[in-house]
Amino acid sequence: MFRYFFILSGAVFNALLLGLLTFCTLLFLMFSYYGSDLPSSEEIENYKPATLSRVYDINGNILGVFGQRNRIYTPIEDMPLLVKNAFISAEDKNFYQHLGYDPISLLKAIIDVLRGKNLRGASTITQQVMKNFLITSERTGKRKIKEIILSSRIEKVLTKEQILNVYLNEIYLGRGAYGVTAAAITYFDKKLDELNIGEAAFLAALPKAPSFYHPIRQKERSIQRRNFVIKELYENGFISASDYQLYVKSDLETI
Repeated sequence: MFRYFFILSGAVFNALLLGLLTFCTLLFLMFSYYGSDLPSSEEIENYKPATLSRVYDINGNILGVFGQRNRIYTPIEDMPLLVKNAFISAEDKNFYQHLGYDPISLLKAIIDVLRGKNLRGASTITQQVMKNFLITSERTGKRKIKEIILSSRIEKVLTKEQILNVYLNEIYLGRGAYGVTAAAITYFDKKLDELNIGEAAFLAALPKAPSFYHPIRQKERSIQRRNFVIKELYENGFISASDYQLYVKSDLETI
């Protein structure tokens, strides 16, 4: 009886080992295939977002603004900690811990590719950088795999702060504003360091669907999403309980 048990156990072990090797081989081939035509690490490292150009007179007054997108570049070292924490809390609370992607999302991508289905699910900030600037925005498992490949590449050549720098300067936040600096001016007519907790949280609520959280046409929905971000800021230890209670009860006032 024990003999048959060991034979059966060996057969099961061999089958599992063969299955694992087959899976790893297919995974390697899949990533090699989809990664062959993607930007190199050097291209990712040298990426520069387009900004508006401003012409001033001798008194410092703006004579003209030129450019296709309303973006004002602000280096990450000049961005307030509140703004950075708000976006990390809203979009990717494990940003500083992961390697650019969530392993569970990787498994979902593979399953969806095999099923030929669209992939729905949250992406890390690193994946959003790749999705928004380097590949198409189609919602497919194929695109998700490309995101993961590029995310792993960019994590090897850029620091977390450099990735966050690209993200916060490039992300579209509605009303024609690209990047947090342009958005702060567009919605509140403020500099980044003048934003309060509620205002920073509102901007961090926008990346997923800016038109869905229009501060006037969908004000109640926008406040709910803003309050979610404020709650995340509190639960992640970035703001005090008193600040949390104050700003979740505050009104949303934009220009």
